[in-house]
Amino acid sequence: MTEPQLYAPGPANLARVQKDGEKWTLILVRELRHSPEKVWQALTDPAHLREWAPFDADGNLSTVGSTVKLTTVGAPALHVTETTVTRADAPNVLEYKWGGFDMRWELEAVGGGTRLTLWTNIDRRFISMGAAGWHICFDVLERLLAGQPIGRIVGPEAMKFGWQRLNAEYAQQFGVETPNWPPNAPKR
Repeated sequence: MTEPQLYAPGPANLARVQKDGEKWTLILVRELRHSPEKVWQALTDPAHLREWAPFDADGNLSTVGSTVKLTTVGAPALHVTETTVTRADAPNVLEYKWGGFDMRWELEAVGGGTRLTLWTNIDRRFISMGAAGWHICFDVLERLLAGQPIGRIVGPEAMKFGWQRLNAEYAQQFGVETPNWPPNAPKR
């Protein structure tokens, strides 16, 4: 495993926001140098999710109608939500809810790789925080798929790897106030 200390996220340039009144949808796009089938496995297989995602899954997310418990990693208190996979068109589209938020993953074959797009609705007060967190998760996913895993970086652990900078950059990009996180941190 590559040392995570050597990891630093690039600039906030992966996300955009679709606004529909109070409902905002975060859209993140990443070009990966791996086949849609390989990316699909990383999105649906609990062993792969444990390496990069901000939650653990107690079952595979690849079957429509399957019920899976998702446990948020790094949350201040245990947070487990039960979800049902509502769409699983391997290796193209995956849909389910996490913590009440819609999750839609699209995988598009481009060149020899995959354009991965995530749509998720997030409370607009926290949308820059979500963008920063998913940005880091996508970086970790990319390294995992390349055979150079650095280990999951989520929750408080992300603070050591530029999460605050990304949060501020995405807040500016989206035109929202930078959330004061952690709550006792000085505002930037």
